[in-house]
Amino acid sequence: MSVALTFLGAAREVTGSCILVQTGRGRFLVDCGMFQGGGESDRKNARRMPVPPSSIDFVLSTHAHIDHSGRLPKLVKDGFRGPIYCTPATADLLGVMLPDSGHIQEKEAEWENRKRERGGKREVAPLYTEADALAVLPSLRPVPYGKAFAPGPGISAAFLDAGHILGSAIVTVTVPDEGREKNLVFSGDLGHRGLPIVRDPAPVPRADALVIESTYGNRLHKGMGDTVDEFVRAVDDTLHRKKGNVVIPAFAVGRAQDILYLLADLTRKGRLSGITLYIDSPLAAEATRITLRHPECYDDETREVFAWRDAHPEALKVVLVRSAEESRALNSMRGGAILMAGSGMCEAGRIKHHLKHNLWRKECSVVIVGFQAQGTLGRKIVDGSKRVRILGEEIAVGADIYTIGGLSAHADRDDLLAWAGRFEAAPGNVFVAHGEESVSLEFAATLKTRLGWTAQVPSPGQPLVV
Repeated sequence: MSVALTFLGAAREVTGSCILVQTGRGRFLVDCGMFQGGGESDRKNARRMPVPPSSIDFVLSTHAHIDHSGRLPKLVKDGFRGPIYCTPATADLLGVMLPDSGHIQEKEAEWENRKRERGGKREVAPLYTEADALAVLPSLRPVPYGKAFAPGPGISAAFLDAGHILGSAIVTVTVPDEGREKNLVFSGDLGHRGLPIVRDPAPVPRADALVIESTYGNRLHKGMGDTVDEFVRAVDDTLHRKKGNVVIPAFAVGRAQDILYLLADLTRKGRLSGITLYIDSPLAAEATRITLRHPECYDDETREVFAWRDAHPEALKVVLVRSAEESRALNSMRGGAILMAGSGMCEAGRIKHHLKHNLWRKECSVVIVGFQAQGTLGRKIVDGSKRVRILGEEIAVGADIYTIGGLSAHADRDDLLAWAGRFEAAPGNVFVAHGEESVSLEFAATLKTRLGWTAQVPSPGQPLVV
């Protein structure tokens, strides 16, 4: 039997990354992520695997973001009993992110069932619980960058630095195929060159089949200099001239740490002063502690900035907001604060409360620093909606909205082309995934015109022989 890939998510859309790989000797998954945004997400997350989870031999996890890892608890709950391989930093992050996701699933089910009870409707169960998520953790098998390992008979794999978030990995896999070996490469999410904290993505010399992401495959981020200037302008203008608050919806893993790094660096350089940052996310606080435990993932400049911050703790005031009561108290703050909370796409968590209390105020600003998927509250704000619905209430959009793409952890079009251009020869098969349909199709065409590659955009659920 030839090797076949089936895209069970993130095919002609951004979220739900999950690829089923079937060989003559067995089957495994690369990622098992959650769909996010849009009315179909719940249905997609709840659907069954096309093969019994108990028949899957192992999982290779590229990184900890929930759209790449968030269905692991459901996979285990439904019968998967194999190992889950990932980098050590990813294992640490999954240890806090998956239970947090389970907690959110339970709370959202409770909220939905209260409504259903009033309407005389049948209750719904959460996708999985916090206990289900905790049951995943014993299956994690951490492997350092660059170390070859054998996840299954005749199979060799390795993780290379993807430069996206702490612990993120490009996965290379060698599988037997009718008397020869095939090299499969899965980019995972690639990072933007020059991104704070993490190193740039590692090159890969060759592949018989390549799966490459395309989140920003049709656009360019601003340069880091212009990005930082815009960020300084947003913060300085809001806090000192308008006397309002700066609200930052941030992914708890990756973006929250980037913002902390950036504020520390700008304070070190004298471009900002008197800043108080409220990190209103227990998950982001824990992810920050994990980040500080993994300096092996840092670039050189990050080592310098964090060393300066340790030596000057008074220069930038950072408040970790732990309890719900402390979070609610921030709603009465009329100005002078940077409020950073999750979720990054404004779909859940404490950010919705901060938007409810600040989005309508003209003296405030909302700074968007990450990708906003179609159908999410964050996307509606970015797309210029004048009114949005938050926690059951219509809220006017009066605050200034800054979309600062240069802080995105995702590679832009030229980053993707630069990484692809380092292959020694064109891969035998190229699949463009993890992008909105029009973007993936456009990037596949760009690979043809720029590199001479023939690339296809897979459809979900369609097995493709490589």
